[in-house]
Amino acid sequence: MRTDNPPHPAARPFLTVEGLTKSYVAGGEPVLDGVNFELDQGEFACIVGHSGCGKTTILNVLAGLESASGGVAIMSGREIAGPSLERGVVFQGHALMPWLSVRKNIAFAVRSKWPDWRDAKVTEQVEKYVEMVGLTHAIDKKPAALSGGMKQRVGIARAFAIQPKMLLLDEPFGALDALTRGTIQDELLRICRETGQTVFMITHDVDEAILLADKILLMSNGPQARVAEVVMNTMSKDRQRATMHHDAQYYAIRNHLVDFLVTRSKDLSHGRAPAKPPHVSPGLAATTPVPEPSAGEPHAHVLRIA
Repeated sequence: MRTDNPPHPAARPFLTVEGLTKSYVAGGEPVLDGVNFELDQGEFACIVGHSGCGKTTILNVLAGLESASGGVAIMSGREIAGPSLERGVVFQGHALMPWLSVRKNIAFAVRSKWPDWRDAKVTEQVEKYVEMVGLTHAIDKKPAALSGGMKQRVGIARAFAIQPKMLLLDEPFGALDALTRGTIQDELLRICRETGQTVFMITHDVDEAILLADKILLMSNGPQARVAEVVMNTMSKDRQRATMHHDAQYYAIRNHLVDFLVTRSKDLSHGRAPAKPPHVSPGLAATTPVPEPSAGEPHAHVLRIA
């Protein structure tokens, strides 16, 4: 069928990382060697790998806090070449100013982003995101009066309040107890769904990655580490921490991640991972019916779980 309208070119990814390499010692084996991946706008990506594989280095390059030895990171068509309020960062340590209240900590960031805003507009923005993380009752307290989980909520509210194009999270819940961690995971998931925020997050927690991420980037061991696989999370978008283990896809995805981390990641160090990581969907295997056995053959399970 003929058409007079030319096909639309494929939309460019929101974030493109190409050939990212980082060496800390001249002439030594690089920590990262040829890291490649892409993120679309609104995607939540978790990067998972063993300590020393360069996850935090990648995040610092995306934040503009560290420069790469080679390769490029491009966001919204522009190369990342330094810090910017277009990218909000939440570290494992809350990094709040202890002499300022919750309100003033967040207001400081908002005024940095929009210096011409009137006080009423700043107050409205601060209160909106404080309410979003459930801290309205503590808005005028200083960090010393807050629990660890509350401080991390303030850090998350501060990052969201400047409405960054991309949110960068460096194990923000790693120091929290399991109950608090789970509560803040739920808050983060809810806020990201409401705002359509693009997120890049480091985690060592496989279940956290399955709950939060649309894409899970699996890093090979260092040195010369790379993103070896991109695991697509095919579970329902409205998955919940308390119930996701009832989905057969959960076990297929989890088994795949654990197998990579325990067995395969070490064999892909020293630059042995593919330059272009394959995209895999192990969860879909769990929804594929197993054929009925022939006469005399043992019966198989109804669902195949990798």
